[in-house]
Amino acid sequence: MTTTQAPAQAPPVARRTVAAARARHTLGRALVTLARSIALFVPVFLVATFVTFALRSLSGLSPARIQLGEQASPEAIARVEAQWGLDRPFLVQYGDWFDGVLHGQLGASWTNGADISTLIGLGLGVSLSVATLALIIGVVAGFALGTLAALRRTTWVDRAITGFVTVLSVMPAFVVGIVLVAVFAVGLGLFPSAGYVKPDQGIGPWLAHITLPAVALSFDVVADVARQLRTGLIAAYRENYVTGALVRGLSGRRIFFAHVLRNGLGPALATLGLKFPSLVGASVVTEWIFGLQGFGRFANDSAQAGDVPAVQGVLVVSIVLVVLFNLVVNLVLARVTPASQRGV
Repeated sequence: MTTTQAPAQAPPVARRTVAAARARHTLGRALVTLARSIALFVPVFLVATFVTFALRSLSGLSPARIQLGEQASPEAIARVEAQWGLDRPFLVQYGDWFDGVLHGQLGASWTNGADISTLIGLGLGVSLSVATLALIIGVVAGFALGTLAALRRTTWVDRAITGFVTVLSVMPAFVVGIVLVAVFAVGLGLFPSAGYVKPDQGIGPWLAHITLPAVALSFDVVADVARQLRTGLIAAYRENYVTGALVRGLSGRRIFFAHVLRNGLGPALATLGLKFPSLVGASVVTEWIFGLQGFGRFANDSAQAGDVPAVQGVLVVSIVLVVLFNLVVNLVLARVTPASQRGV
């Protein structure tokens, strides 16, 4: 008697089919999220760049005033402005400037004629190094504290962590920076007190120079991530699907990682959407304390000098940073959190 058996490779084929379907579904969600973000980015970028370029007309500043002084004659002012193309219609100037922005050219500085893209690139490399390390420190410490507080909610551990992150949130970065320099650079000699070394000159020296400023900037990130994650996890623990998982006999660890964490990550991840760009551009005082020629310090110096093209370039780069980082956060949210996948 002949017995017909199912092909031995049917289950693996079925699993591969299911995996491929899931991969296509995930890719489709990512593409939809990307398309929505780009559709939002284009009009926002156009409006933002137009308003940014209009700052020159609204400010009343002129390269002639910077180069020739306030006592310059009207003829001399008109001659210098013509050299910079400022005698042309506003929309023509904007069109030429916007075309340059699309090609990565942000114009020349009014103060020294240097290429603004090059100047911003030099400062941006410093600020991105510090901001990235600060974000890593903030995310790791914030996730650890927020998770521990949520798992020990209503206990003394929860109250201690809540009080600790509250203290972190009200400590100014420049005060923390001064204390760090006094203790770890001057007192203990563990880190350099100022300056910057590029990564190609050695990873060790590079990390040594950016660690203290990164720690000083990370306190606010730690506090926000910890608070938002604690709130999100506690809210997720109160959902009905957690009760159902407990009834089915799932372990506490599996419930946390498979259900609670994925659904509670949303607020903490959304918080990071604005944190990274702010770390890059809002660290002027910290850069002064640690002797860093970063993006924030360049923006501050350009604004004080009245260098409008440089300020415009800073604003354009800031807009791009905000949009790109929020795009990354949205893609991560769409991949990680089930609620965002459903459009909730």
